[in-house]
Amino acid sequence: MTTRIGVLALQGAFAEHVAALRAVGAEPVEIRLPVQLEDVDGLVIPGGESTTMRRLIARWGLRQPILDLAASGAPVFGTCAGMIVLARDIVGGEEPVLPLLDVTVERNAFGRQLDSFEAELDVPLLGSTPVHAVFIRAPIIERVGPDVDVLARLPGGRIVAVRQGNVVATSFHPELAGETRFHRLVATMAAEHAEPGEGSGREPDLAGLQQRGR
Repeated sequence: MTTRIGVLALQGAFAEHVAALRAVGAEPVEIRLPVQLEDVDGLVIPGGESTTMRRLIARWGLRQPILDLAASGAPVFGTCAGMIVLARDIVGGEEPVLPLLDVTVERNAFGRQLDSFEAELDVPLLGSTPVHAVFIRAPIIERVGPDVDVLARLPGGRIVAVRQGNVVATSFHPELAGETRFHRLVATMAAEHAEPGEGSGREPDLAGLQQRGR
């Protein structure tokens, strides 16, 4: 059975996530209404503008359905603005949207659009091949809670990718670099959520993921 993964399609770069999910064999579903969340096994929250996302999530009544999906154990993956949306604390005291990650984030931590950059990151969870990451007006993680695993840091030590249980987030855009391993990770987690069995509750089997690279 093909794993169905929703992509929040209210605003931002959701089309690239749709393509990345197709590339790893998942069935992407563009999410704009709460009812569309009823038949998916995971969710991607793309980059874009977090304040606009906040307003649209509230306008279309998506907040509680997304929280319920995450509470069921389905994976949720946020990139860039998606990471801000998932953070429990936002520098400046802004009210959190979907406080599923015990982290503190700072918006636009690297400056304006002109300060965008790319980097090769070591992400041991995804294998030995570095992840090519695209940073565009990216946030940064200033604090992580005790239950949060740090997946990647910039050379200076700044945290740019984390995981807490079934929630994964990156400061950067893997989908803009043709990097699909994060999507494969989420697809693997979603498949195990959809069909729990002997492997339920264990770490996803990432052997094939680590061998494939991008």
